[in-house]
Amino acid sequence: MNIKKLIMTYISAKAQTFILPLAGICCFLLLWSLTASSIDTSLGKFPGPSAVATQVGNLITEHNAERVKKDAFYLRQDQRNQTRMAKDPSYQPKERTYTGKETFIDQIFTSLITVLSGFLLAAVIAIPLGIAIGLSPTLNSAINPIIQIFKPVSPLAWLPLVTMVVSSVYVSVDPMFAKSFITSLITVTLCSLWPMVINTSFGVISMNQDWVNVSQVLSLPKLVHIQKIVLPASIPAIFTGMRMSLGIAWMVLIAAEMLAQNPGLGKFVWDEFQNGSSQSLSRIMTAVLAIGLIGYLLDRSMLQLQKMLSWDKSSAQL
Repeated sequence: MNIKKLIMTYISAKAQTFILPLAGICCFLLLWSLTASSIDTSLGKFPGPSAVATQVGNLITEHNAERVKKDAFYLRQDQRNQTRMAKDPSYQPKERTYTGKETFIDQIFTSLITVLSGFLLAAVIAIPLGIAIGLSPTLNSAINPIIQIFKPVSPLAWLPLVTMVVSSVYVSVDPMFAKSFITSLITVTLCSLWPMVINTSFGVISMNQDWVNVSQVLSLPKLVHIQKIVLPASIPAIFTGMRMSLGIAWMVLIAAEMLAQNPGLGKFVWDEFQNGSSQSLSRIMTAVLAIGLIGYLLDRSMLQLQKMLSWDKSSAQL
């Protein structure tokens, strides 16, 4: 009887983990295929799963072909420089950067680098600020109105201002980073700040008072108190804010890349929309699925990091 119960428990657990999600995905694909076949647009039928699968193969092929062109470009450049140096040993070789078209996969990595850079910059600012606000009622009273005013503002409303400021301030003959990257990074940072600040301060304020009392009895120095008491107690709330911020940052980045025409997945979607070819819809749908899948993987990665660092494993289940 116990063995039967164990088997049923095992089957139920596997169903929750694999079977039910797989069934949900299959139902979604079926509904998507049936719906797509009944929608006509100015560019043809709305793309179904098969059209998207075809475009995935095409985009990978385009990426590989572009890599071959890039390798051939640098090979020709090296051969040309070696030939010139053989004739004239005093010749200074000229190294030029390949300026070919960014592929879909290149733009995925561009967007990932941008969103992670902006997110990490926001974390460096927001987490210490949230801890300070949580520990100081006076600072909380002073800064809370500012947070409440700017929290509802869409980061895209900041985009024109950020673009103008970066264009006027970030002036260099040989810049380390492209202006488009700085603009997108600042926009992502602005949208990532508030959830992390609010959740971090809430985690600090909501600490178990017994832990605070132990710290006071032991007369722990301020930094040790933060390191040993405040941070461990606040990690679940901090990671909740980080997960929210990363999800928002990813959504905002795609929109910012579309509006500002900065390199990345957002620009890929806009370019395909402007292109208006027979394959544009399926390529846009491929990008939409890629954006969703990457957003899911970013969230799962943050969840796994939370499980590794948090003492409260029950807070890292969703």
